[in-house]
Amino acid sequence: MKQFTKHNTRNSLRRIFLYHGLLLRLKSMGVTRVFSYTLAESAGVTPEQVRKDFSEYCIRGNRRGGYLTASLLDEMEVLFRRDRVTNVILVGMGNLGQALSKYGLFIQRGINIVATFDIDPYKQKSRADNQVYSPERMQEIIDRFHVTVAIVAVPDVSAQEVCNELIGMGIRGIVNFAPVLPRVPAYVVVNNVNLSDEIESVIWSVSRMREKQSLFL
Repeated sequence: MKQFTKHNTRNSLRRIFLYHGLLLRLKSMGVTRVFSYTLAESAGVTPEQVRKDFSEYCIRGNRRGGYLTASLLDEMEVLFRRDRVTNVILVGMGNLGQALSKYGLFIQRGINIVATFDIDPYKQKSRADNQVYSPERMQEIIDRFHVTVAIVAVPDVSAQEVCNELIGMGIRGIVNFAPVLPRVPAYVVVNNVNLSDEIESVIWSVSRMREKQSLFL
């Protein structure tokens, strides 16, 4: 019997992306050299964690002399393979899917949405910046553009079926915005992004902070 698992991006890689954003801001401010404690303070981790993360991804630096900002960014660009464009597809053109399809920063970071899909014939016929195709053409486009990663923004009731179809067509990485956890084979990477959970977690944290503060008033 085939086993299923949920394979998420490692936390250390998520932190590398966070460090990358921090370094870009520091570079824009004219900062040419940074230390692990500088990044640690902004990222909410320890300097030891920063150095450990860099070591895991073979990012080099000088513990005493710090890191050259430009060199760190260059190494991260190589790590993220920003020197080439990766083709992806987007399935589900509701409000969220439409917003994702128009997100300009994707192409700046080497992410090219080559096609979008929806079962709604009206959306397939309507004029848009990105042509919306029938799901019947997914295999054709996946093969033509050598796509291995898909963004899924369909209703929860359809998410598992859509993921199954994508995997059968050769997709090996899925960014899932549906509020469910799809069951996928161990060789498929899935990142589940639940926007409602993210917002609620912030609301809960703010409420807890207020409750704690009120105890000292």
